Amino acid sequence: MGGVLIKSIPWPPMAIAGLRSGFAGLTIFIIIRNPKFTWSKYQIGAAISYAGTVTFFVIANKLTTAGNAILLQYTAPIYVALLSYYFLGERASKVDWLVIIGMIIGLGLFFLDELTIAGYYGNIFAIAAGISFAAFTILLRKQKHASPIDSVLLGNILTFVICLPTIVSTVDYDVQSWCLTIFLGIFQLGIPYILFSIAIKHVTALDAIIYPTIEPILNPILVYLIIGEALGTYAIWGGVMVLGSIIIRAVIKNYHKQVTNINRNNSY
Repeated sequence: MGGVLIKSIPWPPMAIAGLRSGFAGLTIFIIIRNPKFTWSKYQIGAAISYAGTVTFFVIANKLTTAGNAILLQYTAPIYVALLSYYFLGERASKVDWLVIIGMIIGLGLFFLDELTIAGYYGNIFAIAAGISFAAFTILLRKQKHASPIDSVLLGNILTFVICLPTIVSTVDYDVQSWCLTIFLGIFQLGIPYILFSIAIKHVTALDAIIYPTIEPILNPILVYLIIGEALGTYAIWGGVMVLGSIIIRAVIKNYHKQVTNINRNNSY
Protein backbone atom coordinates (compact mmCIF):
# COMPACT_ATOMS: atom_id res chain seq x y z
CA MET A 1 0.00 0.00 0.00
CA GLY A 2 3.00 2.31 0.35
CA GLY A 3 3.16 3.66 -3.18
CA VAL A 4 -0.49 4.54 -3.61
CA LEU A 5 -0.91 6.13 -0.17
CA ILE A 6 2.32 8.13 -0.32
CA LYS A 7 1.29 9.53 -3.70
CA SER A 8 -2.16 10.39 -2.32
CA ILE A 9 -0.77 12.62 0.45
CA PRO A 10 0.09 16.17 -0.71
CA TRP A 11 2.71 16.82 1.98
CA PRO A 12 6.49 16.93 1.33
CA PRO A 13 8.19 13.53 1.41
CA MET A 14 10.20 14.27 4.58
CA ALA A 15 6.98 15.16 6.42
CA ILE A 16 5.30 11.94 5.29
CA ALA A 17 8.35 9.84 6.16
CA GLY A 18 8.67 11.42 9.60
CA LEU A 19 5.02 11.13 10.61
CA ARG A 20 4.73 7.62 9.16
CA SER A 21 7.69 6.54 11.28
CA GLY A 22 6.29 8.39 14.28
CA PHE A 23 3.08 6.38 14.20
CA ALA A 24 4.99 3.19 13.38
CA GLY A 25 7.28 3.75 16.35
CA LEU A 26 4.30 4.37 18.63
CA THR A 27 2.67 1.16 17.39
CA ILE A 28 5.82 -0.86 18.04
CA PHE A 29 6.30 0.69 21.48
CA ILE A 30 2.72 -0.15 22.50
CA ILE A 31 3.14 -3.76 21.37
CA ILE A 32 6.60 -4.54 22.77
CA ARG A 33 6.20 -2.21 25.81
CA ASN A 34 9.71 -2.68 27.16
CA PRO A 35 12.32 -1.79 24.52
CA LYS A 36 15.94 -2.73 25.20
CA PHE A 37 18.32 -0.23 23.70
CA THR A 38 21.79 -1.76 24.03
CA TRP A 39 23.36 0.88 21.79
CA SER A 40 25.51 -1.81 20.20
CA LYS A 41 27.10 -1.07 16.84
CA TYR A 42 24.69 -3.49 15.16
CA GLN A 43 21.62 -1.94 16.77
CA ILE A 44 22.69 1.60 15.88
CA GLY A 45 23.76 0.56 12.38
CA ALA A 46 20.44 -1.20 11.76
CA ALA A 47 18.52 1.84 13.03
CA ILE A 48 20.43 4.19 10.70
CA SER A 49 19.96 1.81 7.76
CA TYR A 50 16.25 1.54 8.54
CA ALA A 51 15.89 5.32 8.69
CA GLY A 52 17.59 5.57 5.31
CA THR A 53 15.36 2.86 3.81
CA VAL A 54 12.03 4.36 4.85
CA THR A 55 13.03 7.97 4.14
CA PHE A 56 14.66 7.38 0.75
CA PHE A 57 11.68 5.26 -0.33
CA VAL A 58 9.18 8.04 0.39
CA ILE A 59 11.33 10.61 -1.41
CA ALA A 60 11.69 8.27 -4.39
CA ASN A 61 7.93 7.79 -4.60
CA LYS A 62 7.44 11.54 -4.78
CA LEU A 63 10.13 12.09 -7.44
CA THR A 64 9.51 9.10 -9.71
CA THR A 65 6.81 6.50 -10.39
CA ALA A 66 5.80 3.90 -7.81
CA GLY A 67 7.16 1.27 -10.18
CA ASN A 68 10.59 2.86 -10.44
CA ALA A 69 10.77 3.36 -6.67
CA ILE A 70 9.86 -0.17 -5.64
CA LEU A 71 11.77 -1.91 -8.46
CA LEU A 72 15.04 -0.15 -7.73
CA GLN A 73 14.64 -0.67 -3.98
CA TYR A 74 14.29 -4.39 -4.59
CA THR A 75 17.72 -4.69 -6.11
CA ALA A 76 18.49 -5.30 -2.43
CA PRO A 77 18.66 -9.15 -2.75
CA ILE A 78 21.76 -8.74 -4.94
CA TYR A 79 23.57 -6.75 -2.24
CA VAL A 80 22.48 -9.20 0.46
CA ALA A 81 23.66 -12.20 -1.57
CA LEU A 82 27.04 -10.53 -2.13
CA LEU A 83 27.56 -9.50 1.49
CA SER A 84 25.83 -12.22 3.55
CA TYR A 85 28.73 -14.64 3.57
CA TYR A 86 31.26 -12.01 4.62
CA PHE A 87 29.12 -10.54 7.41
CA LEU A 88 26.96 -13.51 8.44
CA GLY A 89 28.65 -16.62 7.12
CA GLU A 90 25.48 -17.38 5.10
CA ARG A 91 26.55 -18.44 1.63
CA ALA A 92 24.21 -17.94 -1.34
CA SER A 93 23.80 -21.18 -3.31
CA LYS A 94 23.70 -21.57 -7.08
CA VAL A 95 19.93 -21.90 -6.83
CA ASP A 96 19.79 -18.60 -4.89
CA TRP A 97 21.76 -16.80 -7.60
CA LEU A 98 19.60 -18.28 -10.37
CA VAL A 99 16.48 -17.19 -8.51
CA ILE A 100 17.88 -13.68 -7.97
CA ILE A 101 18.67 -13.42 -11.69
CA GLY A 102 15.17 -14.65 -12.52
CA MET A 103 13.65 -12.13 -10.12
CA ILE A 104 15.62 -9.22 -11.54
CA ILE A 105 14.69 -10.19 -15.11
CA GLY A 106 11.07 -10.56 -14.05
CA LEU A 107 11.06 -7.19 -12.31
CA GLY A 108 12.67 -5.67 -15.40
CA LEU A 109 9.91 -7.12 -17.58
CA PHE A 110 7.25 -6.00 -15.13
CA PHE A 111 8.41 -2.41 -15.33
CA LEU A 112 9.77 -2.42 -18.88
CA ASP A 113 7.46 0.33 -20.05
CA GLU A 114 7.60 2.23 -16.77
CA LEU A 115 11.26 2.28 -15.75
CA THR A 116 12.66 5.46 -17.24
CA ILE A 117 15.33 8.03 -16.44
CA ALA A 118 12.70 10.77 -16.41
CA GLY A 119 12.60 10.71 -12.61
CA TYR A 120 16.40 10.77 -12.40
CA TYR A 121 16.72 11.94 -8.81
CA GLY A 122 13.86 9.71 -7.71
CA ASN A 123 15.66 6.72 -9.20
CA ILE A 124 18.83 7.61 -7.29
CA PHE A 125 16.90 7.75 -4.02
CA ALA A 126 15.23 4.41 -4.85
CA ILE A 127 18.64 2.78 -5.39
CA ALA A 128 19.80 4.30 -2.09
CA ALA A 129 16.72 2.78 -0.43
CA GLY A 130 17.70 -0.62 -1.83
CA ILE A 131 21.24 -0.37 -0.49
CA SER A 132 19.93 0.76 2.89
CA PHE A 133 17.37 -2.07 2.96
CA ALA A 134 20.11 -4.63 2.28
CA ALA A 135 22.32 -3.20 5.04
CA PHE A 136 19.36 -3.10 7.43
CA THR A 137 18.50 -6.75 6.76
CA ILE A 138 22.06 -7.93 7.33
CA LEU A 139 22.50 -5.87 10.51
CA LEU A 140 19.13 -7.05 11.82
CA ARG A 141 20.14 -10.66 11.14
CA LYS A 142 23.31 -10.03 13.17
CA GLN A 143 20.97 -9.52 16.14
CA LYS A 144 19.11 -12.82 15.72
CA HIS A 145 20.01 -13.82 19.27
CA ALA A 146 19.02 -10.45 20.68
CA SER A 147 15.93 -8.27 20.05
CA PRO A 148 15.87 -7.02 16.44
CA ILE A 149 12.62 -5.09 16.91
CA ASP A 150 14.42 -2.59 19.13
CA SER A 151 16.53 -1.52 16.15
CA VAL A 152 13.33 -0.90 14.19
CA LEU A 153 11.88 1.18 17.02
CA LEU A 154 15.10 3.17 17.28
CA GLY A 155 15.11 3.66 13.50
CA ASN A 156 11.57 5.05 13.59
CA ILE A 157 12.48 7.45 16.38
CA LEU A 158 15.54 8.59 14.44
CA THR A 159 13.49 9.13 11.26
CA PHE A 160 10.87 11.15 13.15
CA VAL A 161 13.49 13.37 14.79
CA ILE A 162 15.31 14.01 11.49
CA CYS A 163 12.07 14.92 9.75
CA LEU A 164 10.56 16.94 12.61
CA PRO A 165 11.55 20.41 11.26
CA THR A 166 9.77 19.66 7.97
CA ILE A 167 6.74 18.30 9.81
CA VAL A 168 6.41 21.41 11.95
CA SER A 169 6.82 23.82 9.03
CA THR A 170 4.70 22.12 6.34
CA VAL A 171 2.03 19.79 7.74
CA ASP A 172 -1.51 21.17 7.76
CA TYR A 173 -4.77 19.94 9.25
CA ASP A 174 -6.03 18.00 6.23
CA VAL A 175 -8.02 15.15 7.82
CA GLN A 176 -7.65 12.77 4.88
CA SER A 177 -3.87 13.16 4.80
CA TRP A 178 -3.64 12.54 8.54
CA CYS A 179 -5.80 9.41 8.26
CA LEU A 180 -3.70 8.05 5.40
CA THR A 181 -0.47 8.78 7.27
CA ILE A 182 -1.74 7.07 10.42
CA PHE A 183 -2.73 4.05 8.32
CA LEU A 184 0.73 4.02 6.75
CA GLY A 185 2.41 4.17 10.13
CA ILE A 186 0.39 1.42 11.78
CA PHE A 187 -0.47 -1.05 9.01
CA GLN A 188 2.07 -0.44 6.24
CA LEU A 189 5.15 0.10 8.42
CA GLY A 190 4.69 -0.67 12.11
CA ILE A 191 3.00 -4.09 12.15
CA PRO A 192 4.83 -5.42 9.03
CA TYR A 193 8.23 -4.59 10.52
CA ILE A 194 7.28 -6.26 13.80
CA LEU A 195 6.62 -9.41 11.75
CA PHE A 196 9.83 -8.88 9.76
CA SER A 197 11.89 -8.58 12.94
CA ILE A 198 10.41 -11.88 14.17
CA ALA A 199 11.10 -13.62 10.86
CA ILE A 200 14.71 -12.44 10.66
CA LYS A 201 15.51 -14.48 13.78
CA HIS A 202 14.51 -17.72 12.06
CA VAL A 203 15.47 -17.34 8.38
CA THR A 204 18.62 -16.29 6.54
CA ALA A 205 19.11 -12.69 5.46
CA LEU A 206 18.61 -13.79 1.84
CA ASP A 207 15.29 -15.49 2.67
CA ALA A 208 14.19 -12.35 4.49
CA ILE A 209 14.95 -10.15 1.47
CA ILE A 210 13.66 -12.50 -1.26
CA TYR A 211 10.18 -13.35 -0.01
CA PRO A 212 9.04 -9.71 0.36
CA THR A 213 9.72 -9.29 -3.39
CA ILE A 214 6.01 -9.85 -3.93
CA GLU A 215 5.69 -6.20 -2.81
CA PRO A 216 7.04 -4.74 -6.08
CA ILE A 217 4.34 -6.67 -7.92
CA LEU A 218 1.45 -5.65 -5.67
CA ASN A 219 2.56 -2.02 -5.17
CA PRO A 220 2.14 -0.67 -8.73
CA ILE A 221 -0.94 -2.85 -9.34
CA LEU A 222 -2.68 -1.08 -6.47
CA VAL A 223 -1.43 2.28 -7.71
CA TYR A 224 -2.87 1.47 -11.15
CA LEU A 225 -6.23 0.30 -9.77
CA ILE A 226 -6.69 3.20 -7.36
CA ILE A 227 -5.10 6.26 -8.98
CA GLY A 228 -4.65 5.08 -12.58
CA GLU A 229 -0.84 5.14 -12.87
CA ALA A 230 -0.42 2.86 -15.89
CA LEU A 231 1.23 -0.56 -15.88
CA GLY A 232 3.53 -1.79 -18.63
CA THR A 233 2.37 -4.35 -21.20
CA TYR A 234 4.92 -6.92 -19.97
CA ALA A 235 3.66 -6.69 -16.39
CA ILE A 236 1.89 -10.03 -16.23
CA TRP A 237 4.91 -11.99 -17.51
CA GLY A 238 7.28 -10.17 -15.22
CA GLY A 239 5.01 -10.80 -12.25
CA VAL A 240 4.70 -14.48 -13.08
CA MET A 241 8.49 -14.76 -13.38
CA VAL A 242 9.12 -13.10 -10.01
CA LEU A 243 6.53 -15.11 -8.14
CA GLY A 244 7.50 -18.28 -9.99
CA SER A 245 11.17 -17.81 -9.05
CA ILE A 246 10.27 -17.39 -5.38
CA ILE A 247 7.99 -20.44 -5.39
CA ILE A 248 10.54 -22.63 -7.22
CA ARG A 249 13.26 -21.64 -4.75
CA ALA A 250 10.98 -22.45 -1.81
CA VAL A 251 10.12 -25.87 -3.29
CA ILE A 252 13.78 -26.71 -3.98
CA LYS A 253 14.88 -25.62 -0.51
CA ASN A 254 12.09 -27.64 1.10
CA TYR A 255 13.07 -30.69 -0.97
CA HIS A 256 16.72 -30.43 0.06
CA LYS A 257 15.67 -29.99 3.68
CA GLN A 258 13.57 -33.16 3.54
CA VAL A 259 16.39 -35.12 1.90
CA THR A 260 18.83 -33.88 4.55
CA ASN A 261 16.46 -34.94 7.34
CA ILE A 262 15.95 -38.38 5.77
CA ASN A 263 19.70 -38.90 5.42
CA ARG A 264 20.26 -37.78 8.98
CA ASN A 265 17.61 -40.18 10.29
CA ASN A 266 19.04 -43.04 8.24
CA SER A 267 22.49 -42.38 9.67
CA TYR A 268 21.09 -42.92 13.13
